Amino acid sequence: MRELEDRIRAIEERNDRVGSDKAWEVSWLRRGLIAGMTYVCGVILLIILGHEGALKHALVPVMGYLLSTFSLPTIKKLWLEKYFSQKKSVKNVTIH
Repeated sequence: MRELEDRIRAIEERNDRVGSDKAWEVSWLRRGLIAGMTYVCGVILLIILGHEGALKHALVPVMGYLLSTFSLPTIKKLWLEKYFSQKKSVKNVTIH
């Protein structure tokens, strides 16, 4: 019985870690930090390369990143709906 309780506890701890990781992955703080670091690195690189308008042009990859984080959940949801609807229709087909 003790072994079963230990296994359940280990599963619950793992679930907590997975939940925490997921919360961090979708957090606004994480997105903001990535966007900020991307912008700073882009500005530094463009200044080193002598590019005029480095502050403005470094926004391009940041905007791309932010747009992708806003649109990917919607795209993922649509893909999952299509994937599972196709999977159900394949399961219902019988091959003779």
